Amino acid sequence: MDDKKNEDFNIKMPEFNSGRSSPSSKEPFLARSPRHNSAGPPAMSSITNSPPISILAYCLASISMTVTNKYCVSGANWNLNFFYLAIQSLVCIIAIIICKQVGMITNLAPFDAKKAKTWFPISLLLVGMIYTSTKALQFLSVPVYTIFKNLTIIVIAYGEVLWFGGSVTASALFSFGLMVLSSVVAAWADIQHALYGSAAKSVEAAEAISTLNAGYMWMGMNVFCTAAYVLSMRKVIKKMNFKDWDTMFYNNLLTIPVLFLCSFIFENWSSKNIALNFPEESRNKLISGFIYSGLATIFISYCSAWCIRVTSSTTYSMVGALNKLPIAVSGLIFFAAPVTFGSVSAIIIGFVSGIVYAWAKVRQSQMNKMSLPTSQPVMSASSQSNRDASSS
Repeated sequence: MDDKKNEDFNIKMPEFNSGRSSPSSKEPFLARSPRHNSAGPPAMSSITNSPPISILAYCLASISMTVTNKYCVSGANWNLNFFYLAIQSLVCIIAIIICKQVGMITNLAPFDAKKAKTWFPISLLLVGMIYTSTKALQFLSVPVYTIFKNLTIIVIAYGEVLWFGGSVTASALFSFGLMVLSSVVAAWADIQHALYGSAAKSVEAAEAISTLNAGYMWMGMNVFCTAAYVLSMRKVIKKMNFKDWDTMFYNNLLTIPVLFLCSFIFENWSSKNIALNFPEESRNKLISGFIYSGLATIFISYCSAWCIRVTSSTTYSMVGALNKLPIAVSGLIFFAAPVTFGSVSAIIIGFVSGIVYAWAKVRQSQMNKMSLPTSQPVMSASSQSNRDASSS
């Protein structure tokens, strides 16, 4: 699920260096070198400030998180997504408190009500992101879900152009075209399999198409919710002076009451529905999945914030695109997603689009380093106001 609960979820946002005058000055991909001091030993500092290591950790975390989320919401009668996400956050908070008490976490700041109030709107965006993510994952296969997540990169990239004065190169535009193509091919393959992949072609086909349509609707909502969360977080994070653990702690803590409240209001808590959602034959496995997903949230949350802190929000999204291949393969292995020419082609195109995008960002970074500034760069109004605010 990107984000707090998945690749793209997940309770994740950056800690920007206070020495930078504008978020728009952050270089994409791996070109950025850490500039902040670390109180830890040199070896540990080199790890915590290493973009490649942070990206690898994020990829491993997102794969395990996506597989776990898909398993937990794949029940035939499952309809308690808000409750599932609330349990994730609750388990995560309990684990964080325990780790702090035993001394494993030493840099978690005390709870600040004023900061919580400022951060609360970001938490609401996070709720929208993770809920639409689980709903999309519930109706779509893992490969199709991961392919469509590529579209988030496009929305975030153009959001950065509007908000932070960024730019989109011709190579990046080409990669965006491949991302859209992979999504179209994936949808086409899914629809073809639903219509002609089974012997029964009437009731079952109509039901399968209805499920896909619901999945595409939730996926579209998730793309825009994720972009809104990432971009809004980037605008707010500088004012908060949050460390990685602070980001994760406030994201989980503030979403708990919202998620439980939404569950009690919008979800069916009758004994019959509870029995349908937690069938006796798989109840223990499902509860174990809940607990594991909550603990895994710590890993994905920290790695997400870590990755964005030492790279950028666009790089974070791009890495998610590159990570789609192993995630998609895991869906084929663990959940028996249909393997067709169209589905495999969509996965390959989506993976290639991520590589092209990565190459485009590295090339742009290298060209920026080689060129000398001859004039004051043109900035968007929002980027200029952000710079003025940070320098005042």
